[in-house]
Amino acid sequence: MNPPLPDTAVDTLLNGFAPALGRDFPAYRNHVQRVLHFFRALSPSDAPLPDAVLIAAVFHDLGIWTDATFDYLRPSVVQAERWLAAQERAALTPEVSAIILQHHKIRPYTAEFSENVERFRRADLVDLSLGLLPASLSRDVVRDVRAAFPNAGFHWELVVLTVRQVFRTPWRPLPMFRW
Repeated sequence: MNPPLPDTAVDTLLNGFAPALGRDFPAYRNHVQRVLHFFRALSPSDAPLPDAVLIAAVFHDLGIWTDATFDYLRPSVVQAERWLAAQERAALTPEVSAIILQHHKIRPYTAEFSENVERFRRADLVDLSLGLLPASLSRDVVRDVRAAFPNAGFHWELVVLTVRQVFRTPWRPLPMFRW
């Protein structure tokens, strides 16, 4: 079993965005935690959680709230880049950006940083699908993670945003998806 995740690191990073997240803070926090736990469950048991993955997880969908857009990948990267620069950790920018930009890729990702990008993409898909697409995770792992970090309205908010996006730009209903 993997060691526990640093919940305080997620909270510390997210707290700076609490005003933008507003009432969705618990829903987004729990989504980030579920994705990180699924990532860890998809990893070798002794593998430490890479800093780039932890940071990308916090920022990966954040542009929805910080920029009030459903075309949020680039705004999420911009937020991550700003934070990394402020923390003097700009060396992580290429990997964090790749994880964020490719986390909704339909086909497997095979370019630079592919191991973490692909594992993160699969972990996010487990959560996005409510565990219906469990990757290689057991139903017990999915159930336990979902129980530990309740949905808190996250998926309903995605439904509302998707419907709104369809009416605004029906020719581009899901702008975050990549081939």
